[in-house]
Amino acid sequence: IVIAGLLIVGNYWLKKRTEAKHEGAPEAIESSDGEATPSGSRAPVVDFHVSGNEAKVTFDVPLDDEDDEILNELLVDEAVEVVREKRHLLPIADVHEVVALAGRGNVREVGRTRLPSPGTLPPPPPVSLLHLGNVTHDPFTAENSTEHAVAYETKAAVPSDDLPPIGEELRIPKGLQRGLRATGVDIQTANGAEIIVGLLQLFGYNLDTSSGTGSYTAHKGGETTLIVVDPYQPGDDPQVGEEAVKVFTGRFSMSGANRGVFVSEKYAPYTIYDLERREPRIRFLTRERLQEFIDSMAIG
Repeated sequence: IVIAGLLIVGNYWLKKRTEAKHEGAPEAIESSDGEATPSGSRAPVVDFHVSGNEAKVTFDVPLDDEDDEILNELLVDEAVEVVREKRHLLPIADVHEVVALAGRGNVREVGRTRLPSPGTLPPPPPVSLLHLGNVTHDPFTAENSTEHAVAYETKAAVPSDDLPPIGEELRIPKGLQRGLRATGVDIQTANGAEIIVGLLQLFGYNLDTSSGTGSYTAHKGGETTLIVVDPYQPGDDPQVGEEAVKVFTGRFSMSGANRGVFVSEKYAPYTIYDLERREPRIRFLTRERLQEFIDSMAIG
């Protein structure tokens, strides 16, 4: 009986060890210091697969016709972090190189990096390379809300004809352009809401779209920011309507959020001054204010 019991325990132990070994095969991909670090990638991934000795990651990122070496390097680093996150899904212990591809319509290789040794990733970066909070202050934080609300102006004379795409008017520094592209925002065709949402992601906010149509709840550091979007379509009144302003302030008061941001490609009415003065937790980022908001980040 004793011998039979030992054999049963021994077989069970060997079986578990074999299963663990097979399950652990993908975990050969780890950082050089042995730490398994979750990915901080925010570049949108559309494909990941292993082909021979290469792990290929494809990003849904708009590219210019000419290569941007810095953006390419960012995407290569992002690809490495994607492999780190996905290493449990495929047997990639024999991977020698990580290849980054990107583009919309015309996907092309933007760079590659060779691993220190097959199946071993380099150490993860201490902070995400796509986190603007590492290089400038967060313009969405409460301590900056009052400053921006007071500094921004409204447009006295609102054009009567259709408004062109906001991307044609904004001067976006190259650094911000790279970051926005890396999050999937096409500067040439993006509307104001897409730009602001892209910037929120670059500053480390997690977005929840369950707040309702045309609104988001952004979470960071234990605080919430309600984002309400007032879209513009050709033929619309180029100035934000009073009803839209009332809806925003009502949503904010009912939301329980720490602060609220109203985003529109339209021009703001003068009445928003009184609203911002009475409630410093809200601000209006309208067409005439978006450029100054971007300039406040001071990124080259």
